[in-house]
Amino acid sequence: MDEMLWRHSCPGRIGMRHMRTMNTIPLLLASALMLSACGTSNGQTASKNPTMDTNNQYDHSTNPYYSHTDTAKLDVPLAEWKKILPEDLYYIAFEKGTERAFTGKYWDFDGIGTYACAVCGNVLFRADSKFASSCGWPSFFQPERKDAIHYHADNAFGMIRTETTCGRCGAHLGHVFDDGPKPTGQRYCINSVSLDFIGKK
Repeated sequence: MDEMLWRHSCPGRIGMRHMRTMNTIPLLLASALMLSACGTSNGQTASKNPTMDTNNQYDHSTNPYYSHTDTAKLDVPLAEWKKILPEDLYYIAFEKGTERAFTGKYWDFDGIGTYACAVCGNVLFRADSKFASSCGWPSFFQPERKDAIHYHADNAFGMIRTETTCGRCGAHLGHVFDDGPKPTGQRYCINSVSLDFIGKK
């Protein structure tokens, strides 16, 4: 009998040891994935990064529109934004993309400061309005000021949702839902890519 055929049809000690090893690997991988996905299941923030040395995700030195103090509405052509912005930021901001859950820089980040639009620098949220959510994206219960964010009906993919965009540059941020904590009862579910964190010094 061919040795390979013998091992598959009549596994001895070597074959059984090999089979046990092969069965153990998927179990270990599955356990690791389950542990990483359950980090915030109890509603508590599981902060991997309690402090962050670099406030901004992006280099804004070539973006003349970026400002944390100027709130004047911008009217910049998409072609101009495409030249200025990193590819991932342009995709989320102006092609209404969505980053994968639990992958963004800020979904489980807990720091003291504010969050601004990564496209134009418009301040959007205070860090004390951020709360732990199991959705996999940064979640806030209220914006920094009333006109910081604009709202639009979004019926894409057969769902009825409210899209949120930056009140200054119009960049897509995410969506807002009515299942958040008190006092507002709202959950602003925002792409990390769309945000810059400005830490308090």
